[in-house]
Amino acid sequence: MKKIASFQVDHTKFGVGMYISRIDGDIITYDVRMVKPNGGTYISNPSLHTIEHLFATYARNSGFTESIIYVGPMGCRTGFYLLTRDNMSGEDAIQLVKEAYKFISEYEGEIPGNSIVECGNYLEHDLESARKDVLPLLQKLDGYTAEMLNYSYHTGE
Repeated sequence: MKKIASFQVDHTKFGVGMYISRIDGDIITYDVRMVKPNGGTYISNPSLHTIEHLFATYARNSGFTESIIYVGPMGCRTGFYLLTRDNMSGEDAIQLVKEAYKFISEYEGEIPGNSIVECGNYLEHDLESARKDVLPLLQKLDGYTAEMLNYSYHTGE
């Protein structure tokens, strides 16, 4: 089989950050990396699940709701995929992730969509870990620019 695009990226060359992984027509896929790939530390499933609910809810209720196609976790538990339409700039995507992760870091209350009716695994959540797990990326995105969304900008931090 033909190797898919995400397996053609050298995962040893980058760390925590946000990157454009591919562009398909008018759809831009961002890799939102919260931990260094193959770095030995991964996001727990309950934390990842909670971040997914909060991130997706925040993004789809933002001023960019019409540009958001998908927010979902990476199977390797290093971060998230954010798919947007190309009418949303790289700067806007960075700003959205910063705002969403700040929201998550301060969130208190019930997790949206967390009931037996709304979620296929509603018992597996960890808000406390989720609030902590978003902090490294939130810090990394301070001063992040659209130029930095390119994988080639990074040299294996």
